[in-house]
Amino acid sequence: MKRIEAIIRKTKFDEVKNALHEADIDFFSFWEVRGIGQARQGRVYRGIVYDTGSIERLLLSIVVRDVNVQKTVDAILNSAKTGEIGDGRIFILPVENVYRIRTGEEGDETLYIKEEEKLK
Repeated sequence: MKRIEAIIRKTKFDEVKNALHEADIDFFSFWEVRGIGQARQGRVYRGIVYDTGSIERLLLSIVVRDVNVQKTVDAILNSAKTGEIGDGRIFILPVENVYRIRTGEEGDETLYIKEEEKLK
């Protein structure tokens, strides 16, 4: 199992969410985050200079089976890309184990709802 963390533009969230759903990735968490990027420039808006060094982004956290890693990464890459500086980053980390709190089950099967549970 892997944990995929992706830092994306807030404006691309809906596109990324839809791409993940199309790739059958239906569960993930996200947070609003701020970070320091490589761009060190100020922008002028109505005569006021704004520092763009600190940028607002979203951090997505997705745990997937190993077989779903590449399709998850591809969904994020294809939907979050604008081609401009600041599109974000994707990190892939190993996950040792997962437990489903409700049932006590463990392992990668806890990441998905079984067919018989869907029918309830």
